[in-house]
This record gives sequence, C-alpha cells and structure tokens, in this order.
Amino acid sequence: MILFTALSVVTLHWYGRTHQDTKFRAFAQTFFLDEVQANPIHFHYTIDNPSAYGVDESSLALPVYQAGDAANEMYALSLARKELSGIDPDALNEENRRLYELLDSYLAAASNTAAYPYFSEPLSPSSGVPSELPVLFSEYRLDDKTDIENYLSILTQIPAYFDGLLIYEQEKAQAGLFMSDLTADRVIKQCTELLDADAVENGTHFLEVTFQERLQGLVEKNILTAGEMDSYVSEHSRLLTTLIIPAYDRLADGLTLLKGSGKATCGLAGQENGRDYYLALVRLRTGSYRDIDEIKRLLARDLRLNYESLLAILSANPALRNMIAETPALLPEMTPEEILADLQSEIGEIYPPIPAGRDNAPIRSSIKYVDASLEAYSAPAFYMMPPIDNICDNLICLNARDTQDDLSLFTTLAHEGYPGHLYQTVYSKRYQEQENILPLGNVLYYGGFVEGWAMYVELASFDRAIELAGESHPEAAAYYQVCRLDRQFRLGLYSLLDIAIHYDNASFEDVQKLCYCLGISDRANLSALYQYIAEEPCNYLKYYLGYLEIMELKKQAAILWSEPDQLTAVYNDTAFLYRFHSFLLQNGPADYRTLAKRLAAG
Repeated sequence: MILFTALSVVTLHWYGRTHQDTKFRAFAQTFFLDEVQANPIHFHYTIDNPSAYGVDESSLALPVYQAGDAANEMYALSLARKELSGIDPDALNEENRRLYELLDSYLAAASNTAAYPYFSEPLSPSSGVPSELPVLFSEYRLDDKTDIENYLSILTQIPAYFDGLLIYEQEKAQAGLFMSDLTADRVIKQCTELLDADAVENGTHFLEVTFQERLQGLVEKNILTAGEMDSYVSEHSRLLTTLIIPAYDRLADGLTLLKGSGKATCGLAGQENGRDYYLALVRLRTGSYRDIDEIKRLLARDLRLNYESLLAILSANPALRNMIAETPALLPEMTPEEILADLQSEIGEIYPPIPAGRDNAPIRSSIKYVDASLEAYSAPAFYMMPPIDNICDNLICLNARDTQDDLSLFTTLAHEGYPGHLYQTVYSKRYQEQENILPLGNVLYYGGFVEGWAMYVELASFDRAIELAGESHPEAAAYYQVCRLDRQFRLGLYSLLDIAIHYDNASFEDVQKLCYCLGISDRANLSALYQYIAEEPCNYLKYYLGYLEIMELKKQAAILWSEPDQLTAVYNDTAFLYRFHSFLLQNGPADYRTLAKRLAAG
C-alpha cells in the first residue's frame, strides 16, 4: 500500500506537470498564430511556409479599423491574461516557465499602454503607415504566382485600410488628442510625394520598377512566362493608379479637414493622462522597469562622463576640432559588402558562432540602397528581418543621404549587420530551433533589447575602425574616440530630452535653454529635434536606455562571475565577454527585468 501510494503521488505529480506544459504550449502556439495572422503583410515577412503552420495565406486580410475598435485591444489583452493566469507557472518545465514569465510581463506592459487607446499615432511622419507601406511593398517576397496574387490582393485592401485609419484619427480628434498642424502637414506632404502620379503613369515609380525586377527573376526561373509577367505588371499599375494613389489622396484630404483640432506641438505630459501613458510606453518600448527618476540619474551620469571625457580629449588634441568639421576618410577604401565581411570575420573571439541550422544552410546577406524618392522618409539604414522558418537570406537597406562618410557607413553596418541586428536575429532564431523553443518571442516586440544590442555593438565597432585606420593614420585613435563619445553624448542628451518633453512637459524654450548651456545653439536644428521627439516618444530611449541597461547587466555579470579584485580587468577579458554575449543572445529578446532575474539565477 505504501509503495502504491508513493507511485500514485509521483504519477499525479508527473501528470500535473505534463498537463500544464501541454496546456501552456497550446496557448502559446494559438497566441503566436493569432498575432502573426493579424496582418497579411507582417505574416508574409514572418512566415515563409504557411502550410507548415496550417495557414491559408490567401485568406488573410488587413485589419480594417471600425468605429470604437480602440477599446477592443484592451479587452483582447485582458482575455489573454485571464487565460494565461489559468496555467500554473510553477508546474511548467524550465523553458516553458521562462516563456510564461516573458509573456505575462509583456501582456501586462501592453495592457498598460492599451488603457490609453487614443495616444498612439499610426500615421507618425517618421515611422507611420504612409511611409512604411511603400518600403514593405517594394521588398515583398515574390517566390511564385501565389505570392503575386496575395500581394495584389493586399493592394486592393489598402483603400479600406486607410479609411479605417482616418476613422481612428477622427476619434482621436474627438478625444482632443489629434496631431498638431505641423505634424499633419508633414504626413499630408508624405501622402502626396510618396505616390507620385506622374512617376506611376510613366512606369518609373520605384514600386513599379521593383515589382518588375522581382517578376523578371521569376521569368528567368521559368516560374512565369513573359506574357504572364506583362499581365501582372499591367494589373499592378492599374491598382496603383485606381486604388493606391486615390487612397493616399483621401487620407491627405481627411487629415487636412482635421487640422486645427489638435494642440500645438508638445509632449505627452501636456495631455490629460499623458504622463501615465508615457510611463507605460517606456516600460513597453524599452523593457526597462526603472522609475523615471532612476532613468534620469542613469542617463545624467552617462552624459556627464561622456561630456567630460570628450572635453578632455579635445583639450589634449586641439587639432581634432578641425578634423571633426572636415570628417576625413581614414579607413581603407572598402565597399559596403567588404565592410560587412570584415565585421563578420571579427566576431569570433568574443561573440559565439551562429548555431548550425537543421540543413546546415549558409547565412547570406545582401546590401542595397533605398530608392532616392524614399531617402527623405527613411532611416539611415534598416535591416529587413527574414522569415523565422527561412533565415538564410538577409537584407540590409542603406540610405545614401545618411551614410556618406566612411566611419558612418562602417558603424552603421555594424549596427545593422555583424554583430548587430542581422547576427543577433539569426543567432536567436537558430538557437530557438536548436533548443526546440516555441516561436512565441517572434510576436513580442522588445525594441529596447533589439536596439540596445545594436547600439552596444555599434559603439564597440569604433575599436575595430581604429585598428583598420591606425596603421596609416595614427591620429585615427583620438579622432574616432571623439566621434564615439560625441555619438553617446548626443544620444544620451536626446534621451533626457525625451523624458523632459514627455514627462516633465518641457517647452521648446526650455529645451533651447538647456542645449544652449551645452554649446548647442542652432535654432533650426533644435526646432527639428524638438518636433521629432514630440512626434516619436521613447524612440531615442529605446536605443540608448536599452544600451545602458545592457551595460548595467554587464556590471551585474562581472560581480557574479568574478572576484571583487578582478572587476575592472574582467570587462576586457575575452572569456567573460564571450559568456556575457552568449547569455544575452540566448535569453533575449526580453525585457531587462526578466534578463536581470535570469542572470542572477545563473
């Protein structure tokens, strides 16, 4: 009887744990599929083989906003949190428990921002739908006729999608939260310039050019006939002319009618409940759970250190001031591809190798420049993430306007490529595949980790630039140190201004006075900076607070993994750096509270 009772207890305990793991994995898989299917464009960029996930991609439709839908997100999140709470995390295996904690934390952060439904801005001039869609369409993967048909189907949905966005903007206006007239003018200008009717009519618009190029590739592979290509090209031009351009025009007209219903350019703190929303947004966008005062202190300490270091180097090397104005080319002459290859070759000692995939397929990368018509609306560069089930082909897009000097090009490719976004993304996907980890993290956005990592390795790449330039130009060491400190100083300052504008309600005059004290006096540049930060809350924080949080984790790791008298030396120790980078890559993307907890757990 004793033996029977013991076996029964063990069996019930085993069943309970197995049942909870099965329940969680089913919930996580459903959550992942629901999220990834919510938008057919994002689905296509995320999944290469829909049938493996039991999805009919042609059945997916753009999420068209209906009046009053703003409250639905909060309701959907509450349902997800309620269902998740029915699973006992203590009864899960280690990996599932980690995913549970990650999802629980993410849903809580997302719910806190969803509680303020009219503060978000899908039409932001710098990162909103009008400028994002053309880029996504120009790079939309076309592997066969089904992809072409799905792409053309999405184009037919854009008018209704834009009409829904306009309804949301009208509700924002009714809530007193519509964008400023200055911001509205910028969005209206985008709508009229990005889809130029004359360029579409004569076939020179970049959407038409890139579409034809992709179709020509299918003709060369005998997937399409020349006649089928001509038919698709004709249909594509017809949709651009009759549906897409009019949709952009109607959106511009609708925003014009709403002008005057918003407030003058200001931060979130100037709106009712704006500070509470900003605090929730900081948690969600950066993954930092420090309170605002602590974040300020962290940024202020870093700013002061960089400022003093910058002044010290400039005082010791007066000639550097002229070099900064001239931006000399000190690096060996290299193409973007050669730079990326050099950066990739240098990751061996302190960054772990990318795990081998199931098919041992090599990781390929290509680099292209954005079309000239997009330069004014594009970031200096961006990495196009490959599908999670086919990560072999990776693309980095450069903006020629912002990567003209050799150092900017070098550090930008470190940020976007190796050991930046490309390396971190591919490593994470291969590691998840190797460890059979659910793909849940691919629909949870941790911008603070992703951009914090890219900023961390970008700043580290200055050391490699010094090595490459040092033999021919001994002055490169001091010059590049100044460039790195200046980069950090500016990002730290802009991050503090983000908090000042959105949490402390700083006016343009307040910002101007602060910057004057630091020697920054160009009113036009300051006005543009204030406008950008007001329109893009948390964007600079996502990059630089994310970087500082990684540096804080590094300090924590040094304390945990070394003796007290070795703390200073360990930062440059190859074995320590390899272990720390492995920890970040295998446990991220995640929020920094979760990462600190995992680091402490060993």
